[in-house]
Amino acid sequence: MIFVTVGTHEQQFDRLIQAVDQLKESGVIDEEVVMQTGYCTYEPKHCTWSRMLPYEEMIQNVADARIVITHGGPSSFLMPLQIGKIPIVVSRQKKYREHVNDHQVEFAKNVAERMGTIIHITEIGELRHAIEQYDQIVAGMNQTMESNNACFCSALKSLIDEICC
Repeated sequence: MIFVTVGTHEQQFDRLIQAVDQLKESGVIDEEVVMQTGYCTYEPKHCTWSRMLPYEEMIQNVADARIVITHGGPSSFLMPLQIGKIPIVVSRQKKYREHVNDHQVEFAKNVAERMGTIIHITEIGELRHAIEQYDQIVAGMNQTMESNNACFCSALKSLIDEICC
């Protein structure tokens, strides 16, 4: 299953929803596609969709998905990372009236370059390749992320041991 989410931003992201729907229609995507479409005006014809989903259902969809495709909002692509998924991140862009500026492009680009934990695309034409080559792309990525919680707990334990012993 492929899960697509555009978050809750009040501007449409028809470019992404329509592109995935067309890839499903043409047979490029041959598995089930579930979408959270938010404020999009385009209504998918070949995918299961809802405008909004309860948070628990979002988490379940991400957990169940083979591929998660999301917009560039940090909350939307950090959640899949926390669940152990490498998301395809398609940034909303001002020139398409999807957002007020291009901060999603800049933020996702920096995360992709610095962390290497997301597949970031800006041009919708790149989406087909990212889906078709997903497993190979992910296999070639540096997916090691050290938990800040684990680092903090380890440092705190060392400090406590030092004080108490």
